[in-house]
Amino acid sequence: MNLSDKIYIAGHRGLVGSALMRNLRAKGFANFVTRTHAELDLTNQAAVEAFFASEKPDYVFLAAAKVGGIHANNTYPAEFIRDNLAIQTNIIHSAYKNNVKRLVFLGSSCIYPRMAPQPMKEEHLLTSELEPTNRPYALAKIAGIEMCWAYNRQYGTQYLAVMPTNLYGPGDNYHPENSHVIPALIRRFHEAKMANAPSVTVWGSGTPKREFLYSEDMADACVYLMNLPDDKFVPLLGQDRNDGLPPLMNIGVGHDLTIRELAETVKDVVGYQGALEFDASKPDGTPRKLMDVSRLSAQGWQARTELSEGIRLAYASAPFNSQEHA
Repeated sequence: MNLSDKIYIAGHRGLVGSALMRNLRAKGFANFVTRTHAELDLTNQAAVEAFFASEKPDYVFLAAAKVGGIHANNTYPAEFIRDNLAIQTNIIHSAYKNNVKRLVFLGSSCIYPRMAPQPMKEEHLLTSELEPTNRPYALAKIAGIEMCWAYNRQYGTQYLAVMPTNLYGPGDNYHPENSHVIPALIRRFHEAKMANAPSVTVWGSGTPKREFLYSEDMADACVYLMNLPDDKFVPLLGQDRNDGLPPLMNIGVGHDLTIRELAETVKDVVGYQGALEFDASKPDGTPRKLMDVSRLSAQGWQARTELSEGIRLAYASAPFNSQEHA
């Protein structure tokens, strides 16, 4: 990408989209085109086509999606498959019609089979059944990967799908019921500290292992991949093959830790002095979800932010924390 190229970030207000904006600005890029949901409904095909025809972006980061936790996925499965299929179909096709040079499509690690071998490699896609609780969302994302691959093969486009591991960072969702594990723990330990509560109880045994990537590192990886020279980028796209390896790249840190270790780290960062307890009667979920990042490492990128430092930065930017320290 040249500094003068026009860049469209779909979903620029989200956790990843806002991190992409910060990363690109820090590198000197300034020619952005963005639209809020109120300004552009990405599920509206005619509106998306008119937007692309008018703005003609050179590069596209497709970070917009309908997302949510297990409860939301179970409650609104129709919206999760319908809206995500519509968003990505409209953007990918409009990118092709308007000669976008490169597109990076962001997915989720839930695309991989429920019992995928660990660590999960890109070639494990579609090798066995998905986790039922988020299957509509996962199938929509898998369709997006397949669409990128099909357009690369038929039209010679340069569309790459990237699958991040569990993300956290500035702008995260701290909702008491709908947040993911790191923001949920940050909020719980913070509130316990403020209330001088004697203990904090975490669901499950604490033994499952998870991998976490700081959102600013995720954005840096996406920009790094988008900027690869043709001789490195084009071989990733599957333009001339149908050999089972889609234009797909895992993005993660390549190592994991137990939920107990995670909770202890958050407890230390927040400065909570009480006891940490685990309720083993609550469900643990999948024993392990670790991404194989050897394909990404081979391109010369690796994560830089240590977990404790990332959690410290996330806690410092949390809305309930910054307000009380203002």
